[in-house]
Amino acid sequence: MQSLLLKRIWKTNLTLSFLQPLFFFLGMGLGVGSLVNDRPTSAEALGNVSYVAFLGPGLLATTAMLTAAGESLWPVLGGFKWDGTYEAMAATRLTAAQVVRGQFLWLAVRMGIAVGGVAVVLAVHPDTRTWGVLPAVPAALLCGLVFTAWLTAWAASREYDSSFSMVQRMVVTPLFLFGGAFYPVDSLPDWLRPVAWVTPLWHGVELCRGFVLHTLGAADLLLHVSVLVVWLVPGWIVCNRFFARRLYR
Repeated sequence: MQSLLLKRIWKTNLTLSFLQPLFFFLGMGLGVGSLVNDRPTSAEALGNVSYVAFLGPGLLATTAMLTAAGESLWPVLGGFKWDGTYEAMAATRLTAAQVVRGQFLWLAVRMGIAVGGVAVVLAVHPDTRTWGVLPAVPAALLCGLVFTAWLTAWAASREYDSSFSMVQRMVVTPLFLFGGAFYPVDSLPDWLRPVAWVTPLWHGVELCRGFVLHTLGAADLLLHVSVLVVWLVPGWIVCNRFFARRLYR
C-alpha cells in the first residue's frame, strides 16, 4: 500500500526532498554561517572549515533520523490499528520477521530519497562537493535504521499514539539540537558531552562529516560503525518480538 502511494506522489516527494534541504542549507549554512565565519575563533572550533562544510554533512544524518521518526511512529501504529496492513501481511505466508524486514526496506527507501536530496545539495556547493558524499549516504542510512528499529518497536508495542508526541519532543528534537550537527559537541557542558557521545545520531554525524571532509581515520570509522551496529541489532531483535507478539496474539 505504501509503495502504491509513493507511485502517486513520487514527483512531489523527490522535489521536496531537494528543495527542503536546499532552503535549510541556504538559511543555516550560508545565512547563519556568514555570522559564524566572521568570528575569529570559529575556524579553530569547526576544525578549520567553513560553517557550510561543517553543517552540510551533519544534515545527512539528521535527515535520516527525522525521516525515520516520521515514518516509524504513527504509520506503524496505523498499520496495526487503523489500516490493518500488517494483519493482512500476516494472513499470507509471510512471517513476522519478514514483515519487519519489509518495513525496514521501505523505510530505507524513504530515507534514501530524503538523504539523497541532501546529498545533491551538498554536491552543488563547492565546500561540500567531494567524493566523500557517496559513502556518507549509506552512513546516514545506517544511522537512520537505528532510529527505525527502536521507534518502530515502540510503535508496535503501543495501543494508542498518546506517547508519540512526547517521543518527538523529548528524544528526537533534543538529539537534533544536541547531536553535533550544528556545532561541535565539545561546546556542550562537560556533564552533557558523554550523553551526546553515546547517542547514535552523534556517531552518524561524525561518520558523515568524516567522509565528506576526508577526516575519517580507520579507528574512528570502526568505532562509529560499531556503536551504530550495537544500537541497531538489539533494536531489530526487539522490533521482531513486538511484531510477532502483536500479529499472533
